Amino acid sequence: MKEIANKNFSQERALYAAKDVILKNCTFSGEEDGESALKEAENITAEDCRFELRYPLWHNKNTILTNSVMTETCRAALWYSRDVKIENSKLYGIKAVRECDNVSIVNCDIVSPEFGWKSRNLQLKDGPLQSEYAFLMSENLSLNGVAFVGKYAFQYVKNAKLSGCNLNTKDAFWHAKDVTVTGCEVNGEYLGWYSENLTFINCRITGTQPLCYCKNLKLINCRMQGTGLAFEYSDVNAQISGDILSVKNPLSGSISADSIGEVIITQDSKYKPQCKIILNGKPVS
Repeated sequence: MKEIANKNFSQERALYAAKDVILKNCTFSGEEDGESALKEAENITAEDCRFELRYPLWHNKNTILTNSVMTETCRAALWYSRDVKIENSKLYGIKAVRECDNVSIVNCDIVSPEFGWKSRNLQLKDGPLQSEYAFLMSENLSLNGVAFVGKYAFQYVKNAKLSGCNLNTKDAFWHAKDVTVTGCEVNGEYLGWYSENLTFINCRITGTQPLCYCKNLKLINCRMQGTGLAFEYSDVNAQISGDILSVKNPLSGSISADSIGEVIITQDSKYKPQCKIILNGKPVS
C-alpha cells in the first residue's frame, strides 16, 4: 500500500483511479474546487482526512474511512460504490450515500438530506442521523442503536431490520415491505401506510393516524401513545400493552389491548371491517 500523508488536493480527479493507497491527514479543498477526487478508485483507506469538495467517492471498490469529516460542501459523497466501511466520522453533505452496495457505517454523525437512496446491504450502528427521505427505495437494511430525526424515512424500503433505535419522523415506512422493528421508540405521524409485512416487536409507538392500508401488519407486545384513528383498512394482528386512543375501520385480523378509547366504524366505509377487538383478554362485539 502506498501512503500519502499531510497533502491537500484541490484539482478535479486528483487521485482518479488510484489503487492500494492509504491517505493520512489529507484534505480535499481549495480554490480550484475540483470534484471527483477519488472516482473509480480501489482499495483506499482514508484516516483523519477532510473532504470539502463534491463527488469524492464515486464508483469505488473497497474503501475504508475512519475519523474523517465530509463537510456540507462535500455533496453526493458516495455514489455507485461498493464494499465501504466508515467509522467514527462525520457525514454532513447532502445525498451522502446513493446506489451503493455493502456499506457499513459505525458510530458516525450524519446530517444528510436524501441519505441512503436506492442502496443495498446498508448497515448503520450507533450514532445520530438527520435526514429527509432517508433510505428511499433501499434494500437489505440493518440499523442498530441509531437516533434518527427526519421526515419521510424508509419509504419503499425492502427487507429491513431495525433494533434499539429512536425514530422521530413522519410518514415513515410508507410502502415498506418485509420490515421488522424491534425494541425501538417510534414517534411520528401517519406511520407505515401502504406497507406489507411490517412488524413491530417490543416498541413504543406515538403519533396520530398510524398504520393504515397495511397488509399483514403485526405488533407484538407494543405500547401505543396518542395514536388516534389507527389501523384504517389494515389487515392487522396487534398485541398492545396499555391503551389505544382510537381505532378506525380496521379491516381484518385482531387488535388486543387493555382499552381502546373509541372504535370507529363509519357507515360510509369503503370496505366492511371484520377485525376482532379484544379488551383485557375478552372479545367484544
